[in-house]
Amino acid sequence: MDDTPCRVAAVRDVGPDAVAIDVESPAEFDAAPGQFVKLTFEVDGEAESRFYTVSSPEVGDTFEITVGIDPEGTVGPILADLAPGDELTVSGPFGSDYYEGEPFAVVLAGGPGVGPAVGIAERALDEGNDAAVVYRDDDPIHGDRLDALADRGAFVRRLDADGDLDAATADALAAADADPQLFVYGFADFVDAATDAVEAAGGDAEGAKIENFG
Repeated sequence: MDDTPCRVAAVRDVGPDAVAIDVESPAEFDAAPGQFVKLTFEVDGEAESRFYTVSSPEVGDTFEITVGIDPEGTVGPILADLAPGDELTVSGPFGSDYYEGEPFAVVLAGGPGVGPAVGIAERALDEGNDAAVVYRDDDPIHGDRLDALADRGAFVRRLDADGDLDAATADALAAADADPQLFVYGFADFVDAATDAVEAAGGDAEGAKIENFG
């Protein structure tokens, strides 16, 4: 989908300096959790674009993105002020590292990577499959959705910056009762740590679907 005006349906606080934004889906829009969209804004007469990963399990009527708000950033103040009925310019989806119906999804998420993590895990459970989420963040978000996933039987492990990612990853892989598909979402340092943890646990890091946020 090329640049398309879309209306904001809802904005919700989901944790420290983070919001989930529900956007009305255009008729032609189709995406899976883990893919990402581009939002384009006009700032001081110049176009500014940012990429955000889909964090909802479905995109039929609306799709969700999870956004960390930097009040000092170029785009952050715009996102912080959004309200239902406001218009966004959206294109996409983009990306090939998304959920495709795998029977057991193991998602390692750092920081904002929890957005696609919860979307993938919810979609997997909705389709009768299984999921595990390992999430590392000093200021965790989406706590309600992680709790709901655990209540539904998903393996969920939350870590702070000093948490043992190797052990949590090994436990998540051990919980898989089918051949697990690994997903990794986060910034570069987390991606490196996560792939090292997978290898230490004897998992298939080369087969992981990875989205590096830079």
